[in-house]
Amino acid sequence: MDVDRGFYRQVDVQDHAHYIVAFFVLVIGTVGVSGNALVMYAFFCNKKLRTPPNYFIMNLAISDFLMAITQSPIFFVNSLYKGWIFGETGCKMYAFCGALFGITSMINLLAISLDRYIVITKPLQAIRWTSKRRTCLIIALVWLYSLAWSLAPLLGWSSYIPEGLMTSCTWDYVTSTPANKSYTLMLCCFVFFIPLGIISYCYLCMFLAIRQASRDVEKLGSQVRKSTLIQQQSIKTEWKLAKIAFVVIIVFVLSWSPYACVTLIAWAGYASLLNPYSKAVPAVIAKASAIYNPFIYAIIHSKYRDTLAEKVPCLHFLSQAPKRDCISVSHSESSFRDSMLSRQSSISKTKFHRVSSMSTTDTLWSDVELDPMGHCLRSSYSLGTLRDKEYNSLAKQTKGKRSHSQEQVR
Repeated sequence: MDVDRGFYRQVDVQDHAHYIVAFFVLVIGTVGVSGNALVMYAFFCNKKLRTPPNYFIMNLAISDFLMAITQSPIFFVNSLYKGWIFGETGCKMYAFCGALFGITSMINLLAISLDRYIVITKPLQAIRWTSKRRTCLIIALVWLYSLAWSLAPLLGWSSYIPEGLMTSCTWDYVTSTPANKSYTLMLCCFVFFIPLGIISYCYLCMFLAIRQASRDVEKLGSQVRKSTLIQQQSIKTEWKLAKIAFVVIIVFVLSWSPYACVTLIAWAGYASLLNPYSKAVPAVIAKASAIYNPFIYAIIHSKYRDTLAEKVPCLHFLSQAPKRDCISVSHSESSFRDSMLSRQSSISKTKFHRVSSMSTTDTLWSDVELDPMGHCLRSSYSLGTLRDKEYNSLAKQTKGKRSHSQEQVR
């Protein structure tokens, strides 16, 4: 039963329901604040992480941090008091912050997807587009877009009111008025469904581009050039970063989907079917979207993990033994020596000839280990250097033997 109490309605629910919500909100707030603070600290300490694509990751951590620190403490206190205690102005400010930081996170994920899409499918255009200045401009536009949608209820298009168990606030999606219904519909479309559709399209195109590139390399076979292999490896590097972003997007969408469904049910005129629990639980799940990303980075992002292990003593367990970033050198060296021996034997008869077995070392580029977030390729230049040194050494030895034999003949 709902009881009118001026600004909000007092819902008749069991006390333990408020305490259970308070417990989960406390956990969400603690993990969200500390986890995203660690992400920001890692990116601040490690200059190698400060690349334009990682600026979006940093911006996402900032919005999640602000979401957790502005929402969870107030939500927690209200749950202990079993109702909203900060007044109408406090409700509006609380809901405004929740809308601003939540929308910023969603649009930031859209920006990440578009960035990965351009880099992978249009690499030549990405050279002109990818810069720190342009990335910062895009991030500023993300915040301005989110600010516009968040200010609308304060300016008369819909309004901010308590929701669920009356311990948190959001825009009024329950009251059936033209302003509320239009705002709810437009918000869901331009902040959730349309960005989600664009993100899906970007990842589909990226997947098709990667698959096509792999097929092209397979068709070329042993005749493939180093430049083609390097380009393919660069695309794979970008794809690894895109996969990290994809996991973040999936988790974010799963967190906000229940809340979007509830608002659309109310928009369709079936608000009477929603009880306080059905409105409160999706709100808690949505606010939990701020805690997942640090765990995702800790699992997938090697440089982030190593930075935390180095800078934070209690997280030393995150450190891992460096992986071998080179491939079977013994095989390449043996193939190289075989080719050089055949080259040396041919020198005694004629001048230098090309040896086909040198293609073995050329194909080594396809097995270079990639750094998923470092935006770099750990290339095997050392093999090329070894090849040149050994080639020059053998050439000098052969030249010396020929000059010595000529002197003996004289």
